[in-house]
Amino acid sequence: MTDQKPDQNELMFIGLLQSFASSAWIQLGKQENPLTGKIETNLKEARFTIDMLGMIEEKTRDNLTEKEQQILNAALSDLKMKFVELKMKQDSGKTEDK
Repeated sequence: MTDQKPDQNELMFIGLLQSFASSAWIQLGKQENPLTGKIETNLKEARFTIDMLGMIEEKTRDNLTEKEQQILNAALSDLKMKFVELKMKQDSGKTEDK
């Protein structure tokens, strides 16, 4: 499927991945929440959303186009790294207060 146009299912799947990734970026405080207009961080919700993407990866293994797999891998990698970074920052702030 290298030079072919993506089919409707591929476009919808990529849209689904982008929706989850966008939600996670909002939950990680990296994008404005469109409902509140504020930058907010909720690591518990971010973790759940990232785990949902991980479940999608597991359930669709060996059944994705190369493009779908690349988008899913990139989203998961970026989100996991940012989550760990924020979690470490949050945890270090807690220990400094004690």
